[in-house]
Amino acid sequence: MMIKEHKNVLTHLKELEDFYKHQLLDDTIPFWFPRSYDREFGGFLLMRDADGRLIDTDKAVWIQGRATWLLATLCNSIEYRAEWHEGARLGYEFLKSKCFDTDGRMYFHVTREGHPIRKRRYFFSETFAVIAFAAYAKLTGDQAIRQEAIDLFERCRKYASGEISLPGKFNDTRPMKGIGVPMIMLNTAQQLRENLGIQDYDDYMLQLIQEIETNFVKDDIQCVMEQVALDGSIVDSIDGRTLNPGHAIEGAWFILHEAKYRNNDPRLVELGCRMLDYMWERGWDPIYGGIKYFLDVYDNPVQEYWHNMKFWWPQNETIIACLLAYTLTDNDKYLDMHDRIRQYAYASFHDKEHGEWFGYLNYDNTVSQTAKGNLFKGPFHLPRQEWYCYLLLKKYLNRK
Repeated sequence: MMIKEHKNVLTHLKELEDFYKHQLLDDTIPFWFPRSYDREFGGFLLMRDADGRLIDTDKAVWIQGRATWLLATLCNSIEYRAEWHEGARLGYEFLKSKCFDTDGRMYFHVTREGHPIRKRRYFFSETFAVIAFAAYAKLTGDQAIRQEAIDLFERCRKYASGEISLPGKFNDTRPMKGIGVPMIMLNTAQQLRENLGIQDYDDYMLQLIQEIETNFVKDDIQCVMEQVALDGSIVDSIDGRTLNPGHAIEGAWFILHEAKYRNNDPRLVELGCRMLDYMWERGWDPIYGGIKYFLDVYDNPVQEYWHNMKFWWPQNETIIACLLAYTLTDNDKYLDMHDRIRQYAYASFHDKEHGEWFGYLNYDNTVSQTAKGNLFKGPFHLPRQEWYCYLLLKKYLNRK
């Protein structure tokens, strides 16, 4: 629905507020909880098919942290429910007792009981534990858990800076760095600030944003790179040329969120909107709709055979970014974009029979496979999108 068709934009925004609240509380959350609570071994059983049937009892540490964050955050920001508090406790205790190796690093994949299966070379399990601990510390008021969140974040900073070295995925023949590290550190620091009131990292967050802008945003060719050489130049190889529009757009809304916190800082608003504009132009599928998964910066073929599939999470991040850009700029273009991606996504991904979203569509929006929970998909990107958009609209409309 285009802006010119809105009889009343504020009425439309109020309808969107109600829509996101309904989808979050009456559709998405009930699909996962409380049936995913593992009251025997702790944490969550999240590997589920379309109808909620459990297809695997293994546990992805990323998703254990994300689900813990979600449940604690719902209690902290929407309403307190004992059921959600119970789930956050199960998640926190499982993370703390079962997901750390003796070297202080976290696993990526464990059994239902918490026996380790796999540990990856990077520290994203830790960042998701940080946000889980921070949200749970706010919920409980427990100062020891608060300190655990801070200490773990400080360890992540050392991983990010190289002060604590991690095993390399590649040899040093062609060194590159990815946008993922400054992005996730930015968002993790934001969560520490918002849950624990810590402002000590405000300057650090500006440094992270500067790194993204300087090294990954390419104004001359209007794109945001996924990875670059150590000096910020484009590496002319398949890996070096690959773009991930949804990931870059997620980074854009992290920056727009920071702009909002800093009294609508115009420089950060402009940067976030520029990143969104670049990657919407490259990533939006003009034929079937939706944000594509992978592209080549120079339109060469890409390595991944699923490059033109539609994954769930790029749509979630784009929905947030467009709505946030609109509330910061009042530019109708961004509300048009938001309406387009929202209508596409809920028509294509939403499972009207069982609730929640399918995760993986073919290029033409037919369902590729029906699982709603696996090592990478669980209760995070979709409920975070609905939660964020609901609260964003609520606050925006209260000012009008």
